[in-house]
Amino acid sequence: MNLIEESFQNKEEKKKKRTTGIILGAIILVVIIIIAISAYLFYIQSTTMRLILDGQSNESLKQLVVFENGKMYAPIKEIASYLGYNSYNGEYSQRSEDQSKCYIQNENEVANFSLGSDTIYKLDLTSDTANYEKVTFDDPIIAKNGILYATSEAIEKAFNVSFQYYQETNRIYIYTMPYLVQTYSPRVLDFGYTAISNVFPNQKAVLQDMIVVTKGENDNSIYAVVDVNGNTILEAKYDNITYLPTTGDFLVESDGKVGILGSKGETRVQIMYDSISLMDSDVGLYVASNNGKYGAIDLRGNVKIYIENDEIGMDISPFSQNDIKNKYILAGNLIPVRKGELWGLYDINGNQVVDFTYDSFGYIAKSNKDALNLLVIPDYEVLVACKDEKYTLLNSMGQELFGAPVADDIYMTISGGQKHYYIAANNQTMDAEVYLNNIGVRKQSEGGTVSGNTSINNNTTSNNNTSNTTNSTNTQNTQTEQNTGEQVQENSGEQNQETSQEGTEEQQNGGEEGQVQEGQGDQTSQEGQEQS
Repeated sequence: MNLIEESFQNKEEKKKKRTTGIILGAIILVVIIIIAISAYLFYIQSTTMRLILDGQSNESLKQLVVFENGKMYAPIKEIASYLGYNSYNGEYSQRSEDQSKCYIQNENEVANFSLGSDTIYKLDLTSDTANYEKVTFDDPIIAKNGILYATSEAIEKAFNVSFQYYQETNRIYIYTMPYLVQTYSPRVLDFGYTAISNVFPNQKAVLQDMIVVTKGENDNSIYAVVDVNGNTILEAKYDNITYLPTTGDFLVESDGKVGILGSKGETRVQIMYDSISLMDSDVGLYVASNNGKYGAIDLRGNVKIYIENDEIGMDISPFSQNDIKNKYILAGNLIPVRKGELWGLYDINGNQVVDFTYDSFGYIAKSNKDALNLLVIPDYEVLVACKDEKYTLLNSMGQELFGAPVADDIYMTISGGQKHYYIAANNQTMDAEVYLNNIGVRKQSEGGTVSGNTSINNNTTSNNNTSNTTNSTNTQNTQTEQNTGEQVQENSGEQNQETSQEGTEEQQNGGEEGQVQEGQGDQTSQEGQEQS
């Protein structure tokens, strides 16, 4: 090989090496680019919000979720079908197409929502005697483009789901109660129990990482409570256990008696009563019974109303259009109690404010075809009471606003979707709201001050201080009826032409008198507590 050929060969080898190097470099660069793109895509995918419903990614449901002011919101009706509920406009107890309200429903429960409210009312459809359960949350219901939205907190409480958002991974996890029950069912076998209780309220305990379980079969079953890891909360020795979602406690039954135990096994109420039912979680009272008599105890078992009455709470089913959610507490403060054939009233602190003098509470419509049954005028928190087929109004302190039951009818009508309230006496009818305003009773939204003196009967008499003689009572009632008729006639003629000066003067007088009466009422309540 000569020098020319050797030089040419060296150049070819160098060229091949250079080409090979370029190709290898290109391959390495492509690999780096691919890795970079993959890493970027993985980063994008990992930081893009995902919603996982019962273990499965759900893109459609994710599109419904919005963020506003750092809060997560979802449209109530639109999200319902994903969570096992039907949804409707209006309110469950008063069906309508009112878009400022809506409710959701499945076979077990109903939940009512209202625009601007931070409270929902839930009704357990599996119980014939259930009261509405009041559930509150931090942020009110809002509307966006005419659609009602609720925060994740409200969705969680209304739909009985676990709703969790992890900001660092941008992941939303929603677990429905049936899914959780199904998930934990095999585990309870490993814990040594037969099954998870199939009672609807009991299954709600799983949302708080607790499980009401049974051991044994059918009539021989005993109940216990464990956490999701199988640790014992309540031992397997009770004849029955019912979870109370609003308090987080457990109603337990043993040898025919019931009591309340806490979520850490502590005794709240001794197991000594025939029955216990929640009156109101905010007020913190239970209705308790023994030997056919009823009273009230607080959440710690302290007696607030002695267990000596024939009934506490009343049947509110005739007043379905009156928007009453709690049969135990009326007009915001009054607990109806029956002893024998007569009814009286206690306040939510357990003080008796009205003696057992009334035949019933509420007006049942009779002859007037347009009249509807009426128990309370809600905006003013006044209660309709009846004695000897005559009616009166009581304020939230139990004070009679007429001085005595003298009205022939106190009823409600609905026109154009609006509710109106009327008082009829001596063949005259007047607007109840006008009358209440004239005597100084204001709407709750305006402060709710109640006049202690009324223009129907300026000789206002305490409900617990009635006349001792029949003659004086009849004289008082006759005079009151005359005053009532005059007041009804006067107010009917002046309804549409009251002067602002008269209205202001009456409300000022009513407000001053109301403060005096409220002070007396507070003093009476304090004395009642001291006596107790």
